[in-house]
Amino acid sequence: MSGTVAHLPSWIIIAVALCYVSLLFAIAYYGDKRARAGRSLVANPTIYALSIAVYCTAWTFYGSVGRAVESGFGFLPIYLGPTLMFALGWLVLRKIIRISKLHRITSIADFISSRYGKSHLLGGLVTIIAVVGIMPYISLQLKAVATSFDYLVKYPDLTPPAVAAPAVVGDTALWVTGLMALFSILFGTRHIDATEHHQGMVAAIAFESVVKLVAFLAVGLFVTFGMFDGFGDLFGQALARPDISSLMTMESAGRDWMPLVLLAFLAVIGLPRQFQVTVVENTDEQHLNKAIWLFPLYLLLINLFVLPIALAGMLVLPTGAAGGPAVSPDTFVLALPMAAHQEEIAVLAFLGGLSAATGMVIVETIALSTMICNDLVMPILFKCAWLHLGERRDLSKLLLNIRRGAIVIILGIGYFYFRLIGESYALASIGLVAFAAAAQFAPAVLAGIYWKHATRRAALAGISLGFVIWTYTLLLPSFALSGWLPHSFVDHGPFGWELLMPYALFGLSGFDPVPHSLFWSLFANVGALVMVSLFDRQATIERIQATLFVEVFRQQRPNVAAGYLQETVQVGALRTLAERFLGRERTDEVFTEYAQQRRMLLDANMRADGDLVQFVERRLAGVIGAASARVMVASTFKGQGFGAEEIMQILDETSQVLEYSRQLEQKSHELERATAELKAVNARLTDLDRMKDDFLSTVTHELRTPLTSIRSFSEILHDSPDLDIGERQHFLTIIIRESERLTRLINQVLDLTKIETGRMKWQMTDVDLREVIDHAVTALHQLFDERRIALEVQLPELVPAIRGDRDQLIQLTINLLSNAQKFCPPDVGRVEVGLRIADHEVTVSVADNGPGIPLNEQEAIFEKFHQVRSGQTGNPMGSGLGLAICRGIVEHLGGRIWVRSRPGHGATFFFTVPFAKA
Repeated sequence: MSGTVAHLPSWIIIAVALCYVSLLFAIAYYGDKRARAGRSLVANPTIYALSIAVYCTAWTFYGSVGRAVESGFGFLPIYLGPTLMFALGWLVLRKIIRISKLHRITSIADFISSRYGKSHLLGGLVTIIAVVGIMPYISLQLKAVATSFDYLVKYPDLTPPAVAAPAVVGDTALWVTGLMALFSILFGTRHIDATEHHQGMVAAIAFESVVKLVAFLAVGLFVTFGMFDGFGDLFGQALARPDISSLMTMESAGRDWMPLVLLAFLAVIGLPRQFQVTVVENTDEQHLNKAIWLFPLYLLLINLFVLPIALAGMLVLPTGAAGGPAVSPDTFVLALPMAAHQEEIAVLAFLGGLSAATGMVIVETIALSTMICNDLVMPILFKCAWLHLGERRDLSKLLLNIRRGAIVIILGIGYFYFRLIGESYALASIGLVAFAAAAQFAPAVLAGIYWKHATRRAALAGISLGFVIWTYTLLLPSFALSGWLPHSFVDHGPFGWELLMPYALFGLSGFDPVPHSLFWSLFANVGALVMVSLFDRQATIERIQATLFVEVFRQQRPNVAAGYLQETVQVGALRTLAERFLGRERTDEVFTEYAQQRRMLLDANMRADGDLVQFVERRLAGVIGAASARVMVASTFKGQGFGAEEIMQILDETSQVLEYSRQLEQKSHELERATAELKAVNARLTDLDRMKDDFLSTVTHELRTPLTSIRSFSEILHDSPDLDIGERQHFLTIIIRESERLTRLINQVLDLTKIETGRMKWQMTDVDLREVIDHAVTALHQLFDERRIALEVQLPELVPAIRGDRDQLIQLTINLLSNAQKFCPPDVGRVEVGLRIADHEVTVSVADNGPGIPLNEQEAIFEKFHQVRSGQTGNPMGSGLGLAICRGIVEHLGGRIWVRSRPGHGATFFFTVPFAKA
């Protein structure tokens, strides 16, 4: 088709679009066929991650370029938000998925309703807000497809279409709306059970994600390397134009980055279509592990060429009268290939945009129609006695027709919004309005899964206030700017009250409309949720559901009153109830599945146990929602003679059992901890007892040895008065030395006792450590000389004074030096004393070249009674008190003591003492 063709015939585009949609139907049909055969296509983490890329709609495909033309990098926050959610908040998603699988959740409305007491009112409110809030987003898709079609068939007339609605025959948007409704009905309402995975639809959505990514990358590569000579050429030409170069700076992105990132972060939780594909359609929780990196990678790739396309459009396409581009920036993806006469690429781009739009519309309308049916229409119909729904044996067709009608209504409202308002807004602006509405669900969801005390009334208050402020600050101004309300409402506020101007509410100005609305709506939403919860009281069913949601990883769904149900509900009654909503065929499958799982036969006259009741209730929840399912099962109880009061009594007893179980579990954990602590204490006491025995044995030996020497030599002196003076003097010297040894040992025991009991009298003064070390070295110099051990002292000239007890510091140093020489070999032994000054303390080191200390004893040697064995004899060396005394002295002075040693290479002891305060 390349050459001089000025535009594309409409029949070609329609034919290509129909062929593409037919391919989607083929994929969906094949996916469902494989699922029925037990060989699922979507039981694959890659398919799951690609389906989540339904997040990238026509806004991504067309609107991101339009936003880049306005604000440069300002398009990025909408994609950084979900990237952060999947990269950092995947634990939140995992918990939501686990809860939804356990409770057969069908939608975001069902999730919130189920968490807060299975409230019909709350589910209906969420549904209404979702429909109203997502309505602009659906109109965005209709506008994108209709506009892209019109541009292709009308090229080179690039004037935007007139605002006035054309005739029905020529109204592209109306035809697109009708076809979208047909696609959504065929894709999403063939089965009644909403929690049965739409596997064919998911496969088609994953395929569409690939198509729109390939299409956008193709346009980007063509523009960058076909129309220009790569990124360098494109960016170089853009930098040469002052009106364009500003888009390549962060200043042009504005100051709304963080609010918009937060907005997108929360919208990932609240958007109905994202909840549908991420949670409801999930077939395996483990698939999330791949999605947390593959989905952000997809977002990176599809945004890679957004800015290059925006810059190329401003450089190549014609300029309008006002100086801006004559072509709408939202259509640059189409206009650039058409301007280069590359119709094939333009058609591929059209298919990419069609994929982005149809994928969003199909999933969104399926999710919204399920919410409308389960949480809005059916609860109302159940209350209308004149409809006699209780007498109808099969309601499955009614449910399907409600969902199909809801799809038509949703798309109809989206079409009228497009005609009334949508043509006055850029695509990105419409999308942001919808995001701000979806963000109102996030506080209730997050509080619901992490805070047990969040209540139903609090959730109602928070969501309601947030929605009211969203309506006032975003939705109503869109009507005013489109001429359906007075423009003074935006400029001066209602009745001229400037304090209530929707874009500067309560005087908060200087922000774009969406961040401004997000701030006030979330402030009111979260504030009401927290404050009401603090002063509110939960009903019994709320407490049960809160526990089940918050503690989903700790317990399974409780067997609700199994003992009572066995005597009151028959299997036949449950089967009849299920047939009304599931149909006879699906009910047979459900009961057969239950019987096969438990290897039992189910007879209609059998008493149903609690497990079967829960099984049926969860299947009904997939059709009519958790709240309605609870009502219907309860009505079956009542029909068997069970009233609402008895049911609530059963639920209350279940709540008490849960609470009692939780208390028992907590006490069990406390008992386990206490047992572990007792074992540790017992082991420590055993070690202390062993060390005490060793100590007593050593002390006894140490006391007996000098006493024996003293007694022996005293007896010799007594019995031998004729000894010569030299020999007598020698014996007296031995007696004196052994007496000193005995005194030293007794003093060590006394000193350690005083230190530990706090009865030691400390003489605290400013002390010169140089003088302390010199004194200790002098006192032991003779001992070192006797064993021929070298002693080296290396001290700096100036050492700041430290605060301590001089005598105790001398004793500390003597103990370390004495230990060092004791373990050094004679003749070749070497001991080095050093001193290092740090910022606030002095560190003293005593190193020897002895045998070293085993690694397993380096911590224990400072314990009292602990003794290091001699390498030659295996006997203890010393009393085991010296190092314990050293540690007591150092710690009292505010320092610390430790050892570094490698067996066979000596040991170095260190201790620190803080400087004296000025």
